[in-house]
Amino acid sequence: MKVIPLHDRILLKRIEEKEVKVGGIIIPDSAKEKPQEADVIEVGKGRVTEDGKLIPLDVKKGDKVLIGKYSGTEVTIDNVEHVILREEEILAKLT
Repeated sequence: MKVIPLHDRILLKRIEEKEVKVGGIIIPDSAKEKPQEADVIEVGKGRVTEDGKLIPLDVKKGDKVLIGKYSGTEVTIDNVEHVILREEEILAKLT
């Protein structure tokens, strides 16, 4: 299924961190923190100002970004977890 976000919304997929076992202790998934790095999957057309002018987004498909742990709305698309959020919720682009 193809999902295209509207306006200044962005569809992201969180990048899962590598599992690290320290001292033989394995942390269960329920106790792990949500990853903050994400790949941009799709972007909307941009933000529309009050006078109708379209302002394009600063991020594009394929970018890696940094987001808050609990930012956006989690959605499942084709059995894969994604996050949809507004561009203003993105903390930084990673290069």
